[in-house]
Amino acid sequence: MKMKITVFLGVFVVMALSNAVVPVLPSFADEMPAIQGAIFSAYFFGAFLTVLPAGMLSDRIGKMPLIRTGLFLTIITGIAMVLLQNPFLIISARLAEGIAAGLFVSCAMSWVNEQYNHKILSGYFFASLNLGLVLGLLMSGFLNQFLGAGGGLLLFTIISFLPFLFGMRTSAPDFTSGHEKTGDPKAVLIDFKWLFLSIIILTGATGVVTSLYPELTDGEPMLLSIQIGAMNVATIAASLLAPKLNLKSVPAIKTGALLMAFFVFLSYSLILSEEIVKLFIFAVIGAIAGFIMVSQMDFLADSNYRQGTVMGLFNTSGYAGMTFLPFFAGLIVQFSGYMPAFLFVSALCVIIALFIDRCTHCRL
Repeated sequence: MKMKITVFLGVFVVMALSNAVVPVLPSFADEMPAIQGAIFSAYFFGAFLTVLPAGMLSDRIGKMPLIRTGLFLTIITGIAMVLLQNPFLIISARLAEGIAAGLFVSCAMSWVNEQYNHKILSGYFFASLNLGLVLGLLMSGFLNQFLGAGGGLLLFTIISFLPFLFGMRTSAPDFTSGHEKTGDPKAVLIDFKWLFLSIIILTGATGVVTSLYPELTDGEPMLLSIQIGAMNVATIAASLLAPKLNLKSVPAIKTGALLMAFFVFLSYSLILSEEIVKLFIFAVIGAIAGFIMVSQMDFLADSNYRQGTVMGLFNTSGYAGMTFLPFFAGLIVQFSGYMPAFLFVSALCVIIALFIDRCTHCRL
């Protein structure tokens, strides 16, 4: 039980702190959009650099030292974000916060995927993760009215002491029986290349919709926030439901990829529709993402690799998708317009649906 609290409450506060800065970015660097962008992006850069090395290291020294380190650094960087005034120091704190998240997330996910009931636990994990993202935004915006820009950061920093204390009083085995093989990243990538490509594209597809939709529709920020928030809420619901349906992982990913292709393009086709229709489309995309992520983790859990390296690559793929696919889609918009961009992303999703079956031939 202590380990579950450490993992699920830990990922909640790590994600909440990562998003708590978003509504109050102007307070850290007023009238400096470039600095605001750097504060936002520094977290993701730190996490991107750390998730794979952390996963690989956890296969060798165990998960708990890195989980504890990640949570401790989360507390320190949370305090720093509350107290610091210099925007360049805040950028450094956000970078360190991302490094802390990378240490924690890969190791926590590897623990989840090495448990006998990993599918149920992965649903709880993704639900906790997305709940943290949603409440990080909402509570930070709400508390800003009463406690200033640091209100949300302070709240989630205080909460982060709880998983850290539980983590200090518990232990986890280095690996669980059935996951005896230490993974070389190159070998794991070769074995599961289509699975990791599915993570890049299908995760990135949600990032494309999130990043392009505000400019495409020119909608009110509040409405856009509600629509995008609906995506996270639907992901929570789907993550909890998916394990109960006991779906087979590869068919679920294939079906999810086809549905993602359809609804991503539909989100473009219905830009002139009623707001409630747009809300529904965002919710469906979020639900599809929830089913896909649980299925992807379930597939990887069936390998005999220790899950640290595997989950490090899982997270690296996810961050790569959220970084590069929206960027490439934005370039297509710049030169060819929105329709080709959304068609491009939908086509990539269809390619995943066509080729994901090949993963059934690469199990060891």
